[in-house]
Amino acid sequence: MISILDLFRIGIGPSSSHTVGPMRITFRFAEDLEARGILRSVTRLHVQLQGSLALTGVGHGSIDACLMGLLGGEPETVDPGKMSVELEAARTGALRLLGRHLVAFDLTRDLELATTVTPDLHPNGMRLRAYDVNAGLLADETYFSTGGGFYASERQLRSPAPNDLVLVRGRAPYAYGSADELLRLCRATGMNIDEIVLANESAWRPVDQSLAGIDKVVMAMNACIDRGLNAEGKLPGGLNVRRRAPELWRRLADRAPVNEAETLLDWLNVYAMAVNEENAAGGRVVTAPTNGAAGIVPAVLRHYCMRPDGDLKAARRMVLTAGGIGLLYKQRASISGAEMGCQGEVGVACSMAAAGLAAVWGATPEQIAAAAEIGMEHNLGLTCDPVGGLVQIPCIERNAIGAVKAVNAARLALHSHEAPKVTLDQVIETMRQTGVDMSSKYKETSLGGLAVNVVAC
Repeated sequence: MISILDLFRIGIGPSSSHTVGPMRITFRFAEDLEARGILRSVTRLHVQLQGSLALTGVGHGSIDACLMGLLGGEPETVDPGKMSVELEAARTGALRLLGRHLVAFDLTRDLELATTVTPDLHPNGMRLRAYDVNAGLLADETYFSTGGGFYASERQLRSPAPNDLVLVRGRAPYAYGSADELLRLCRATGMNIDEIVLANESAWRPVDQSLAGIDKVVMAMNACIDRGLNAEGKLPGGLNVRRRAPELWRRLADRAPVNEAETLLDWLNVYAMAVNEENAAGGRVVTAPTNGAAGIVPAVLRHYCMRPDGDLKAARRMVLTAGGIGLLYKQRASISGAEMGCQGEVGVACSMAAAGLAAVWGATPEQIAAAAEIGMEHNLGLTCDPVGGLVQIPCIERNAIGAVKAVNAARLALHSHEAPKVTLDQVIETMRQTGVDMSSKYKETSLGGLAVNVVAC
């Protein structure tokens, strides 16, 4: 089990697995060199991106992310507006490791897109090597960006730790490893899912710090929406995709209040698109649970949970519940588009948002689980086929559709008082199996689907 504040991670766009993960990996590699006392012996580096990172790394910002990590940048604190200045210096033939040690670095030689290498442990592989003045190998490490900004070393994936549930059970008062176990905990304690999750956060930090962390996530989500509603122009990358959220926002703001049901769709659409247009531009976003699906939870949260008086009680309940459901997908399947296709990103985000909104609307734990199940059931098989390797088409609109689906899933669950025929655990396992069976063409490689049937220009 992990903390929901690891699931909701503040970082930068356009991709949690291809931007945030690689930046964290190269930063970790550079820090390890320093910890071993060999940083100043390094005269040359070689970074190899493998699998999906190589195939879509250019459009997903992986190259710049690798450079920023080596320079000492971290996704949580790096300033997106100043990145271009720091990166320009790194492209001139040398970079300063951790901002301290200058080494030669030629992008055409030292950063390799190994598109023919498909790692067996995870599609998002990275091999990093450091050499001394005599071309002697100082370090040779392989890492994997496993989705949502998470990463693991080759050693960790080949020799996994003992069952995480066993390890954390002594600290977390209500540890769970399945939706069934979570629901049984709710029945036994009389607590709701958000209360269970908040109690478990005490395994990592005091409750007041957890709530402060959740509030920070909520504020970051809303700040991202605000920036997206006001930023004009075209998105980078060559597709010439125009930002549409600001224009739609102005029309909604100028429109006289109406009770048309379709207006709800407009509000959800504009909030989700604002986030994902910001993400596509490399702005600051919150993984929810990934960058490619970062607009769904914030859109639903903004429309249903943000009160004019600043009370964050509903927002906290939504984030805690959504996070508790997201942990199940992370533990029992995957949230990586390179492993699961977009069902592991937009599908999971839809499931999380549906559960969180159901909780805000007063649903029982069983209804919350049903909302999560419905949210995923109708995203099963969703492919990840970004046009031009950019997180723009179909990603931006897909988040808008996902937000609408999440609200409907919550409504359907609240209208039902029968035990569902399909359980949340069953749909999570179905998603996992579907992802395993899915052709790699449709798993963040841009080798199939829309990516090959739409001209990327």
